Amino acid sequence: MDTIVRRNSRKKIGGILFQAFAVAVGLLVLFPIIYCCFVSFMKPNQIQSIPPTFFPREWTLENYGTVMETTTIGRFMLNSLIVAGVSSIIRLITASLAAFAFSFYQFKGRDALFMVCLGTVMIPSDVVLVTNYQTISRLHLVNTYVGMTCIFCVAAMNIFMMRQNFLTFSKTLQEAAYVDGCSNIRFFFKILLPTSTPVLTTVFISSFISTWNTYLWPMLVTNDPMMRTVQVGVTMLNNEDSNVYGPIMAASMMVLIPTVALFLIFRKKIVSGIMGGAIKG
Repeated sequence: MDTIVRRNSRKKIGGILFQAFAVAVGLLVLFPIIYCCFVSFMKPNQIQSIPPTFFPREWTLENYGTVMETTTIGRFMLNSLIVAGVSSIIRLITASLAAFAFSFYQFKGRDALFMVCLGTVMIPSDVVLVTNYQTISRLHLVNTYVGMTCIFCVAAMNIFMMRQNFLTFSKTLQEAAYVDGCSNIRFFFKILLPTSTPVLTTVFISSFISTWNTYLWPMLVTNDPMMRTVQVGVTMLNNEDSNVYGPIMAASMMVLIPTVALFLIFRKKIVSGIMGGAIKG
């Protein structure tokens, strides 16, 4: 009996220590974001004070006002929302359709084609950056939403995640649906997609966040200030003024709000979607 009590005590202590360690790591990871938030509410003289201070001595919205006055941050966020939203929806469509074909269709070279699709993950995006820009330029899509969006419409990892989720469905389910007169399209839209909501949500959110945070490609294919995305727009605050740190931090917090909100709203579906897309039943 004493042995069982000691064992339970060790497990409880070990759980408490693990939770404390997890909280410490979480605070360490979140520290730059928390400090960025506090700096965005500081006055310039406090930001540059030595030694630096963590909490604002006097809270102010001056930095946010500077961002609104010196940049068209609303237009930048709208551009990013259009690019990230449209590309994420299209990526969801292409990933689910491709995964459906790789999961439920039997055709010659299917597995080889899937391996080729996964092999594209190993190609760094910087390698095809110049050729992608040349293609967009020749199609006269510079300074357009189509030019900024098109390269984000397909992702091999999303296809892989969707395929792994579809493989968890029993083949007898598909056969039973066909016996009842269900076509491939109806089976896809009426059975597969409604039962794959967590994975679909994960693909959409991950795609949206990655596209929202993209900097290099939108900068290359736009030279019109009104077509800049928010990540490129924030850099317009950089100048020789030493008081620029506050506005940059304020703009960074404004940029961070949509992605954090999406994650907090759909965090449960994201976790279940990752688990469902990583396990084959």
